[in-house]
Amino acid sequence: MKKLKIALISGGISGEREVSRKSGDQVYEALDKIKYDVIRYDPESELLRLISDSSNIDFALIVLHGHFGEDGTIQGLLDLLGIPYQGSGVLGSAIAMNKFASKQLYEKSGIPVPPYIVIEKDDILEYKTCEKRLGSQLIIKPVSGGSSIGVSVVKSEESFNDSVKAAFSSDDAVLVETFIEGIEITGGVIGNDKLESLPIVEIIPDKSFGFFDYNAKYKAGATKEICPAAIDEDLAEKAQIYAKMAHKALFCKGYSRTDMILSGKEIYVLETNTIPGMTATSLLPLAAKAAGISFTELIDKLIELGIEGRVKAKDRKAGN
Repeated sequence: MKKLKIALISGGISGEREVSRKSGDQVYEALDKIKYDVIRYDPESELLRLISDSSNIDFALIVLHGHFGEDGTIQGLLDLLGIPYQGSGVLGSAIAMNKFASKQLYEKSGIPVPPYIVIEKDDILEYKTCEKRLGSQLIIKPVSGGSSIGVSVVKSEESFNDSVKAAFSSDDAVLVETFIEGIEITGGVIGNDKLESLPIVEIIPDKSFGFFDYNAKYKAGATKEICPAAIDEDLAEKAQIYAKMAHKALFCKGYSRTDMILSGKEIYVLETNTIPGMTATSLLPLAAKAAGISFTELIDKLIELGIEGRVKAKDRKAGN
């Protein structure tokens, strides 16, 4: 059987560059070299080489996080080059990257979300206004971006302005949201037309962290992950349903991972990741492992789904 030529794209120029590079390293090691010839590309300096090589590339594995990776930018380039890739296309990627757009579509689909306000740089918004509408505990985050960069939990007026300023350093729009105390969980789904729910993962940051922030995500030993989550079976099933609903609401394809908060018997959806972390110990591979899918098998599956989705898109364009 002929080997597939795979372009493994990682690194990039976002604030999540180092995370992407590490993910790329582990994906490279996990790829079956009997099946694939793998060539690595870093968009920071090698986009022209990718374009030049495009006619000889069978598939692209995008392991980029943040802007120019998850937001539909690289997906659009690959579409122009005629290279199939895993996961969501331009539309789903761009929508999921924007937390405000995502929330609006969640709400229209009947998916519960925490109350929120969106502000832009020229807007004047005081803590007291937010407290009146959203409560005394807030979470402030850039509208676009990932890995909890620029995200802060605010519990007093004193820290409000600094937190808003920090979020604006990452984006031109900021989301101010009610901070809901509860159990942090995440649900992955895999599939194109037929979606498969993966077991729910429970995320327990060390008590020194106020929430699952950047350090809690990437500092060794800072967070405990339990899969399947140690929650009521009915609630786990409800979370799986919400993960599928979120995937469909945002026009995602192939796979996604949706983050949620379980508070009592209520589940609130926070955001959906179209290119979730892809190290062997990341949350989506952890859930896949609990479902009996190894890291290498997971990558194979994503490649298969990406090629299948591309073939179906070509057939639709041809009128077949």
